[in-house]
Amino acid sequence: MQDTGKGVRERLEALSVGFRSRYVTYEELTRQLRAWAEAFPEIVRLESIGETPEGRSLWLLKIGLRPDGDGPVAWVDGNMHAVEVAGCSVALAIAEDAIRNLVDPAAPLHDLPAHLAELLREDVTIYVLPRICPDGADHVLGTSGYVRSNPRDERIGRNQPYWRTADIDGDGRALSIRREDPAGDFVASPEVPGLMLPRGVEDPGPYYSVYPEGMIERWDGFTIPAPSYLSDNAVDMNRNFPYAWAPEPEQKGAGPYATSEPESRAIVELTSRLPNIFAWINFHTFGGVFIRPAGDKTDKRMDQSDLALYLKLEGWAEQYTGYPMVSGYEEFTYEPDKPLSGDLCAYAYAQRGTVAMVCELWDLWKQVGLPVLRPFVFNYQRRKREDLVQVARWDRDHNKGRVIGAWKSVEHPQLGKVEIGGHDPRFGIWNPPPERLAEVCEQQARFFFRLASLAPRLRVSSPEVKRIGEDLWEVSATVENLGYLPTFVLSSSRALPWNDAVRARIATEAGVSLAAGEAEIEVGHLDGWGASELLSAPALPRSAGGLRRKRVRWVVQGRGRLTIRAGCPRTGHVEARVEVG
Repeated sequence: MQDTGKGVRERLEALSVGFRSRYVTYEELTRQLRAWAEAFPEIVRLESIGETPEGRSLWLLKIGLRPDGDGPVAWVDGNMHAVEVAGCSVALAIAEDAIRNLVDPAAPLHDLPAHLAELLREDVTIYVLPRICPDGADHVLGTSGYVRSNPRDERIGRNQPYWRTADIDGDGRALSIRREDPAGDFVASPEVPGLMLPRGVEDPGPYYSVYPEGMIERWDGFTIPAPSYLSDNAVDMNRNFPYAWAPEPEQKGAGPYATSEPESRAIVELTSRLPNIFAWINFHTFGGVFIRPAGDKTDKRMDQSDLALYLKLEGWAEQYTGYPMVSGYEEFTYEPDKPLSGDLCAYAYAQRGTVAMVCELWDLWKQVGLPVLRPFVFNYQRRKREDLVQVARWDRDHNKGRVIGAWKSVEHPQLGKVEIGGHDPRFGIWNPPPERLAEVCEQQARFFFRLASLAPRLRVSSPEVKRIGEDLWEVSATVENLGYLPTFVLSSSRALPWNDAVRARIATEAGVSLAAGEAEIEVGHLDGWGASELLSAPALPRSAGGLRRKRVRWVVQGRGRLTIRAGCPRTGHVEARVEVG
């Protein structure tokens, strides 16, 4: 299985479709995943967990020494929102790095210490779902029209006019329409050609209304509807998961019911059968921030052991990516005291008991030289007009002018004389410029692999056989957790009904049999060593309380071989073979 240095690099480079330097289509994504699965069949599994209405597979990649095993799993996904294609590239980069770590153990895994890279190889399987919404992503990479998650709309009872994105001028893109309007709320920037700015009271005009490039459905010949990010794509996938789901209009974009969409349903159906997922990163864009639980309560009301762990991860986030980590409830609610409903991170944390978080890739504010506001959501809500001009100048000077474009006169079939063009925020605002992708991938991989190294690590060690009578033997072994996290993973998840305790079972072969008692012994949950790092006081170092290992014993009769198997849903199972007599 192991290869060496240059050969591995050249092999992986030959297989790459270039996802570290450009954004890939579904066809290219599929080709990349199949190439890895075919080149490394011992450590890579590729499966489709579902299919979209347009016939695209939801590809899941499993990477590990035992890719089909039940051991600890670290999960990463991306591209839940169609325009946020950088998440797919970062997920693919993590997958490639994980493969390299397995096939070339001598090669460094970024700056990860060698013992942690070895831990990942031995104990952790990486699951990668690079593109949750492939229909939407291909639409965005094609016509560039805005799609929140998927280009479909099956809403019932839409009797009012609404916008539907379309390429009106035939240039292969769907951008924006501006129309002179004395009641318009935008003006053209005098500093940066093409830039549209919110109208101020002192602006002399001309004034414009700005709409998405497209047509008005159910148009009555007069009413021009206000555009919405869900005008012609009904469901925001990140409002369609089952935890604390709420219907429209309480939660915009919720869909008709939780997991109404095939993509969200496929994820929930799969992961609800995978209690061994312990870590989960859901990649979005943009802003440069990690958003952690709890999303529905303050830190004071959150499980304090969970909070201590996230505060540890907050330090890593700043150190390895430059991104802060913030509470979803305290710094990322769009309306004060109104939590989001039905988001994936809340499902992963509260229902699946994982160390879950969202990462908003691409720290645009820092790149442009703007102050980063706190609470973090203010960065999207309270930017000044001069901030927008600064972003536009950065686009001109450092982004090849990808975002701010020219306007051209067009005769619109419904609105008459308008101008089309303007902003194309795909590469520069919503996502990093392609030439910056590689560094974003590296930053995130450095953080992800450290998160993955926190896995609980169950072992059966020090087996002993002691003669206690005529052909009678006491067989004993230590069941222990060598990992950072406890076998229940999170304190808040311990009460989940499927989070069963560690159990040890003895299985005998011909010639030896259990002489007394039960074959299965309940060990109970085992703490991880990380509790001491998170909770110990600096003035007086002491190991944290809690059980990290337990000795188990059986009495057997005869001579032969037996197996001691220990495990629980969260850690998977490990074994030790013992000879008796």
